[in-house]
Amino acid sequence: MDADDYCHPERLCLQVELMRANPEISVCGCLVLSFPRNNVKGGFLRYEEWLNSLVAHEEIARDIFVESPLAHPSVMMRAQDLRDVGGYRDMGWPEDYDLWLRFFMAGKRLAKVPRVLHFWREWADRLTFTDSRYALENFMRLKAHFLAKVAARHERPVIVWGAGMTGRRLTKHLVCEGVQPVAMVDIDPRKVGRIVRGAPVIRAEELEKHRDAFVIAAVGSQGARELIRGRLREISRTEGVDFLCAA
Repeated sequence: MDADDYCHPERLCLQVELMRANPEISVCGCLVLSFPRNNVKGGFLRYEEWLNSLVAHEEIARDIFVESPLAHPSVMMRAQDLRDVGGYRDMGWPEDYDLWLRFFMAGKRLAKVPRVLHFWREWADRLTFTDSRYALENFMRLKAHFLAKVAARHERPVIVWGAGMTGRRLTKHLVCEGVQPVAMVDIDPRKVGRIVRGAPVIRAEELEKHRDAFVIAAVGSQGARELIRGRLREISRTEGVDFLCAA
């Protein structure tokens, strides 16, 4: 943690207790509160709310391709598990998010103590806002790198749901990783029928014709992710097996 953050005096004790009681957990975080509150603006407030909504491993795993699901200064890790996944590395994208994704890909479990135990200082010069590794394009490169590994495991054709800016950006990097989607889905009738990043844009109703496809939902607009999840469940798609959400 940075020298200007605050840590609840019981934080480390509570994290140790959780990890001792659950030896299968490799990484243990906690809920966070950013301060001073008048510096915390809309986008980061939404991120904090989302971050604190993910506590159990299943919740973290479900949303791990949406955004970094743990606040790095709030975590405790098992040293051997950290060694097993190769430790930190510099790939030109966020080192902490890269690490969580490698834990996830290795089948290791992540969880949080469900209490606010870390107080995260928000200020304009933090690396999140100034370091090029945290630029949106590098987040997309990172997600695409690991999504390509997920797609390879499934050995199924890939469809990206979202022909807007988020979907196009992610698809660009998926193609660079060797994953060419067979189609893209969009609800905007003006986009249907076009070719985007080498893939035809289809209506959501046409997914029934692609029962064997693995769907990556990549829509950035607020509320869209839950609507897409609902639509995919209606056609008997199982999250984590038949589709994943990314943003």
